[in-house]
Amino acid sequence: MGKFKDKVVCITGASSGIGEATAYRFAEENATLLLIALEEDRLAEVSQQCLNIGAPEVATFPYDLSDLENLPDLMETAWDRFGRIDVMYNNAGISQRTTTVDTDMSMFRKIIDIDFYAPVIITKTLLPKMLESGGGQFVVTTSIAGCFGFPLRCAYSSAKHALYGFFETVHAENYAQNVRVTLVCPGRVRTNISLYALDKGGKRHGKMDAGQAGGITPEKAAKQIVRAVYKRKREIRVGSTELLMAYIKRFFPGLCAKIARKIKPM
Repeated sequence: MGKFKDKVVCITGASSGIGEATAYRFAEENATLLLIALEEDRLAEVSQQCLNIGAPEVATFPYDLSDLENLPDLMETAWDRFGRIDVMYNNAGISQRTTTVDTDMSMFRKIIDIDFYAPVIITKTLLPKMLESGGGQFVVTTSIAGCFGFPLRCAYSSAKHALYGFFETVHAENYAQNVRVTLVCPGRVRTNISLYALDKGGKRHGKMDAGQAGGITPEKAAKQIVRAVYKRKREIRVGSTELLMAYIKRFFPGLCAKIARKIKPM
């Protein structure tokens, strides 16, 4: 019997990378899945694979998370599909490869909307329902860029820092009501995030960063993440030696700032 049998898990950004890999891991543990992503064709492929490997049911919702206005309606529909959501995994996100000077406000808003406001709206829509139904769990992909700032990530790092403040507050306010939060902090994971990152003029960066290419696989990350969700851990960091920077920031902030200035951002 799978660890998530009879549980409903909703994942944003489920068509690739960490979202896709965690969908497969949850499916292997017999979770019922709600999958949200922009790419309808890929979402259908992921859905079928999840059914093949153990998910009893899968519902898909092609959606652009930058459409904040209609997001509450989407989440109401997602909740009603199976009558509940036990685990809400806010994973979708978009990055950048531009300096602060070159990041215009339209790009800043797009990144903040998708990476921060979308998870906030999703949580505010579902939290009252979870409280009424006896609890639940919010999982969110932050980033090592949410622990400290470094070049070419001004908007991305801002959004990821903000996620910590919001979800730690949700955790503190609702812990006694059986609502838990798991913060997933990836370092370098071999996904397409750098390919789709925004470059000057809002164009796609279109290149795999060397650091990204040398990261751990999404499958390895997913195995650690799903285990942490099952154990209802407060935070998990996934990656390799780059995660040491989070500890350096905590105990030696001056050294962290010096190292961050020298990090090759691509």
